[in-house]
Amino acid sequence: MFKARFVDRRLINMKDEFHVKAWTKHLAVDRKMLEQLIAKVGNSATAVKKELGRA
Repeated sequence: MFKARFVDRRLINMKDEFHVKAWTKHLAVDRKMLEQLIAKVGNSATAVKKELGRA
């Protein structure tokens, strides 16, 4: 049986491969760049978008 799970869309979860693929596609960056951005500003999607100049 499928168990639903809560996904906080405000945060980027680098441990979830599906999440990483979705965010790299949405932000048009590769995984390495996404990791660097998260290391710099944290895993908040808003902070990452702001760092990219897209917020």
